[in-house]
Amino acid sequence: MDFGGRYIIAAPRVAVWAALNQTDMLKAAIPGCHKIEWSGADTLDLEIKVNLGVAHPVFKGDLALSGIVPAERYTLSGKGRGGLLGLAEGSADIVLADHGEQTLLVFAAQGGASGQLIKLGKAIIGNAAQKVIDGFFERFGAAMGAAVTPLPPS
Repeated sequence: MDFGGRYIIAAPRVAVWAALNQTDMLKAAIPGCHKIEWSGADTLDLEIKVNLGVAHPVFKGDLALSGIVPAERYTLSGKGRGGLLGLAEGSADIVLADHGEQTLLVFAAQGGASGQLIKLGKAIIGNAAQKVIDGFFERFGAAMGAAVTPLPPS
């Protein structure tokens, strides 16, 4: 399953980059996030309760950053364990670019699931995942004190 979006954030690129690397900002922005903390130089531990409509599993996961170009891009990869519901995994490319005094953030992610999660159906999971992504950027902007404007798909 593929997800993504393009967003204009009313803040300079270096400020957006800094906020993307602050766990308090991320926790405030991730719906259902119970815990997020750095476990290494480029790894994070995460615990999140996900609303899949018919189920609300708590996922514990590990995130890793790679391909890091400061204030420009990185790839975020992760695996989440949802207990009896199975596993979810994915990766996302996050790219930042100057947009005048603001920042253009492009987010492209791929994800998958196994076990009982896949039985819920791709449509339910895909819809829930896109809502989490859109909600993340809206809340991220609020946590930063910067307006976020989603752009139509290109």
